[in-house]
Amino acid sequence: MEALLRRWGLPALSARRRGCRARHGAPGRARRRLLLSQVFQPLNLQAGGEAGWDGRAGWDGRAGEPTCRSQKLMLQGGLIHPSSPGCYCYMPPTVRAMEKLVKAMDEEMQAVGGQKLNMPSLSSAELWRASGRWDQMGPELFRLADRHGKDYCLGPTHEEAVTELVAAQSNLSYKQLPLRLYQVTRKFRDEPKPRFGLLRSREFYMKDMYTFDASEEAARQTYDLVCDAYRSLFDRLGLPVVKVRAATGSIGGTMSHEFQLPADVGEDRLVVCPDGHFAANVETLNGEQTSCPTCGEKLTQTRGVEVGHTFYLGTKYSSVSNAVFCSRENKPQLAEMGCYGLGVTRILAASIEVLSTEDSIRWPSLIAPYQLCFIPPKRGSKEEEEGAALLERLYDDLTEALPHLAGDSVLDDRTQLTIGKRLKDANKLGYPYVVVAGKRVCEDPPVFEVWNQNTGEVLFLTKEGVTELLSKVQVP
Repeated sequence: MEALLRRWGLPALSARRRGCRARHGAPGRARRRLLLSQVFQPLNLQAGGEAGWDGRAGWDGRAGEPTCRSQKLMLQGGLIHPSSPGCYCYMPPTVRAMEKLVKAMDEEMQAVGGQKLNMPSLSSAELWRASGRWDQMGPELFRLADRHGKDYCLGPTHEEAVTELVAAQSNLSYKQLPLRLYQVTRKFRDEPKPRFGLLRSREFYMKDMYTFDASEEAARQTYDLVCDAYRSLFDRLGLPVVKVRAATGSIGGTMSHEFQLPADVGEDRLVVCPDGHFAANVETLNGEQTSCPTCGEKLTQTRGVEVGHTFYLGTKYSSVSNAVFCSRENKPQLAEMGCYGLGVTRILAASIEVLSTEDSIRWPSLIAPYQLCFIPPKRGSKEEEEGAALLERLYDDLTEALPHLAGDSVLDDRTQLTIGKRLKDANKLGYPYVVVAGKRVCEDPPVFEVWNQNTGEVLFLTKEGVTELLSKVQVP
């Protein structure tokens, strides 16, 4: 075995089992294969009928808590771990997916002139009292006082904070507008009944953008621009999101739209024109509206999960904080504002909710935690020695040939299990591609099985064929 490994330029078996670094290229450069056994992802993939899953008790042990597909799959797959009601630990694969999603959001926001900043989670009660929302928000606002008796809240949103920030810039000129500021941070909401895992939790991640324009016309152009960026993001993710007319709620303003992902578990009731002329949250309708106001077609009803929300605010907040700029006429003028939210963790969960089967996770390919899973032969099989060496060489060669996939591969080193069992687990975990060293790996040239999990297609390819296929995989 050692001679075979040396022939393929691989480290000794003992070193590989310890997870040691495999050297490539110039001396001193090293890379490490990621082994599934080393990923901190506590799996419970046998959960189901034989394991006592009854569809009613929550995975955090609270009997009677409503459950949904995404919550069940994310807990089974070791993606989240319950910490307290409505709060979860995000495990490493989930953080990888979040980081990819945030990177895609960054690309879309910066394409429309967004500048990323970061504001404190703690927000002074004085700001919220000035806007009227300290009382308006009611018990959903997490409130606390410091040792000096000064009141604060944990921000569910940051309209007051960002407006105060801009108002503090006393020399702001119309030449600096439009100003489009955004952040991706933790948000907090004291949900009375947190449920459905990351779909409705007390602590969550959100991308929130706040825009400042010189006129209502310019602000409405910004509104359309950001809405188009949201559509672009959801198109890239392959999610059939619908933009619907919505109420302005506690945030306020004069115009609002939600970006809804149709799902049976959704808490919002929607009506949609089958030809795409009209869509609305039913809470915005006066009475029973059954036909499209544009074409007269009968509206269809569905449920949706809100994954984004946009608001045209006008001067609601800028007038309170006196967020003004110096106009072309050299006069102070209130900025026209908009705010735009995307639920980062909610998009992750909602994607799994609508794309997955009952027992297998499916990710939007762009944000899957890992794009590739490599499955070597079972320990003790006749393909073990040569097949393992060839698969590991393929892993390393792909990493060098396709650097954009470096770090996006995991090797399932649980070789005490059959290939079939590991394939089943890989299907449940939702890796977009699975490369298997099966019975044909010992042919000349070696042939690998490649499973496309999203299409169900199985290909038998040489190393060159695998490289060509995976060269088309996109990551943000």
